[in-house]
Amino acid sequence: MGKERVKIGVIGVGHLGRLHAQQLKQVDEAEFVGIFDSNPERAAQVGQEFQVLAWDDPEALIAKVDALSIVTPTTTHFDYAVRALQAGRHVFIEKPMTETLEQAEQLIKLKNRSGLKVQVGHIERFNPAILALEQLQIDPLFIEAHRMSNFNPRGTDVAVVLDLMIHDIDLILSFVKSPVKQLDASGVSIVSPCEDIANCHIVFENGAVANVTASRISANKMRKMRFFQPNAYISIDFLQGESEIYYLDDGRFKPEQASLAFSLGQIEKGLEKREIRYTRLRKQDINPLRYELTLFCRSILKDGLPAVTAEEGYRALRIAQRILDSIDEHTKLVKKHHPLR
Repeated sequence: MGKERVKIGVIGVGHLGRLHAQQLKQVDEAEFVGIFDSNPERAAQVGQEFQVLAWDDPEALIAKVDALSIVTPTTTHFDYAVRALQAGRHVFIEKPMTETLEQAEQLIKLKNRSGLKVQVGHIERFNPAILALEQLQIDPLFIEAHRMSNFNPRGTDVAVVLDLMIHDIDLILSFVKSPVKQLDASGVSIVSPCEDIANCHIVFENGAVANVTASRISANKMRKMRFFQPNAYISIDFLQGESEIYYLDDGRFKPEQASLAFSLGQIEKGLEKREIRYTRLRKQDINPLRYELTLFCRSILKDGLPAVTAEEGYRALRIAQRILDSIDEHTKLVKKHHPLR
């Protein structure tokens, strides 16, 4: 583009959109142009807080930017993204990418025709605990994920699969380089119209298996993922931003901070002795939201691939939809055998 900074605006400044505004003020590659929100009072409040112009018309904001960050309810993602892309603007769009698969497919076609950048906000890709694993050979055979949150009315307009579980779906798909062979899921609606807790068992064509649980009515927060593979056990704590690794020191698995590792002892296999080591890793001084917005701006300035492509956003949404369909089938079966439920 020949520009040093990307002119960017934010549409939707609720809880998460406000954080986008806050972080964009600190992205060197961004020139933060302004915000729009359907609630003028909220827009004025956030605009005053971050000393940025609050526009009263989304089209006027779109006309002034190179790129747009869309942080509105999922039901409006498609509409704002289409407007931006048709106006020749790059788009950062929060997860889930769109409300339906058909909308996501249309956005991908529009993106491909225009040559514009579309990045999807799967923020856990940039958690310090995940970034610390970048140089390691991750080839899990079994994955276990738990994402539990306290109840918050915000986000209950969609099922917990799209609200929380989709984070883990995206991560698992990024690590397991194999198509999904089959899945089976169940879920229960407890306090909201959609499922509040869900569990899914996923089998991949390469034999890998994932068991994923998400709940938004938990007494305690938990955001953990565990990888089991032949030479290592990796426990990822997203809340702490750390990964713990137990591994065989056999030359195949080399954590970059292996010098910080210590021995847990040796095991014997015939005449061969293998040392079991432990280390704890994290990527220091990373703000995940600021980092993903920085990478989005860099993809525009350097004409590179977005950190999380529209195709990857669609892939996660497609599996999420299969999970929702499986939950629906399970719910019908439960009602058939338990008519009072």
